[in-house]
Amino acid sequence: MAGIQQSISTSTFLGHNKLRFRNQNVSMPGKSSGIVRCVATPSTEKTSYKTQVSRNENLAKLQAGYLFPEIGRRRSAHMLKHPDAKIISLGIGDTTEPIPEFITSAMAQRAHELSTLKGYSGYGAEQGEKQLRASIASTYYGNVGLEEEEIFVSDGAKSDISRLQVLFGSNVTIAVQDPSYPAYVDSSVIMGQTGQFQKDVEKYGNIAYMRCTPENGFFPDLSSVPRTDIIFFCSPNNPTGAAASREQLTKLVQFAKDNGSIIVYDSAYAMYICDDSPKSIFEIPGAKEVAIEVSSFSKYAGFTGVRLGWTAIPKALLYSDGFPVAKDFNRIVCTSFNGASNIAQAGGLACLSPNGFKAMMDVVGYYKENTEIIMDTFKSLGYKVYGGKNAPYVWVHFPGRSSWEVFSEILEKTHVVTTPGSGFGPGGEGFVRVSAFGHRENVVEACRRFKELYK
Repeated sequence: MAGIQQSISTSTFLGHNKLRFRNQNVSMPGKSSGIVRCVATPSTEKTSYKTQVSRNENLAKLQAGYLFPEIGRRRSAHMLKHPDAKIISLGIGDTTEPIPEFITSAMAQRAHELSTLKGYSGYGAEQGEKQLRASIASTYYGNVGLEEEEIFVSDGAKSDISRLQVLFGSNVTIAVQDPSYPAYVDSSVIMGQTGQFQKDVEKYGNIAYMRCTPENGFFPDLSSVPRTDIIFFCSPNNPTGAAASREQLTKLVQFAKDNGSIIVYDSAYAMYICDDSPKSIFEIPGAKEVAIEVSSFSKYAGFTGVRLGWTAIPKALLYSDGFPVAKDFNRIVCTSFNGASNIAQAGGLACLSPNGFKAMMDVVGYYKENTEIIMDTFKSLGYKVYGGKNAPYVWVHFPGRSSWEVFSEILEKTHVVTTPGSGFGPGGEGFVRVSAFGHRENVVEACRRFKELYK
């Protein structure tokens, strides 16, 4: 049957172009061949519009997500897998107990006053209300002589860390405790102060990681630390819970002076200190010439959602050209911030009254009792436990094991959320941080589950 022909209509995709074969004459094998006509037609697939703005290359350096949202993601996935499980969160350091009524009453009154002509106020001073600045200075720094003009009220220590990074710019070098609060490193990466992430050592280039271990009392060997412009230091430390002694902080201040560095001292947990460890870096002679201190009401008054903190910058702190650091920070604040909420500041003022301060100490005492329960639990199971005494965090060592592996094991088998130590830096590998921020019954129940798992 010579000359048998077949009419074919078909299509195929090559890249983004669709080739459609229309009314083609195609010969059977061994027979006469016909002509194939190919017509290219545009794809119906839509491509997203793209601007011509390049992505900030520094953000591309960041590894995965920020630690705590990643923990939240894993918790959510676990809840989907186990919808009937009672999840207990001892991971992210978020407070759980109600703000003392004496403090919320002051905020409620301020909020109500805003509905009156006499009590209404709009924009306030970017640096904070004068009365609150004076109260912070007298309450926390009265023994070291800081004045209200050296206090900048903010919406929290974390926000101020990023503002300080803008102040310092991209050309500075930094040192951080290892392990330490992730915001120091991540904000440095975003600012362009670091090199690329080095996966073999789990570190970013151009950052000096000051290793803090049980062997060195969680205080770095400063003789092995290179000179950097900025030194981030948190005491009591998050995550290890270790509070630096007066002798150790004296060494740190002298180290900064010898190197012409600035210390950014995070004292967000100072009210948890119950021994003679300094509650402020400014208790150390000479610190005003080399240090900035950031702090917050979050973990004292339960202000994690209210948002109120402060940064103390002494007038004596000068750049290499003699210009006051505080003046530049004031410029940053006035440019990027319209001041903390006036309602939150009313709460802060109430916190620092005699009744409010006592109420804060009661809240701190509650969490410290939780800490003792957690510490006693892991000690009874034979684990090495650190922190706890001067901080709301318990740092538990699981030798020879991956932090994320232990985190996953605890979550899967006990439905308790903790925090993997390696999320705070390579020095945290093999540890898990257990937070004391929780309702008492939840802490007790979590510890019962820990005993069941590791008995």
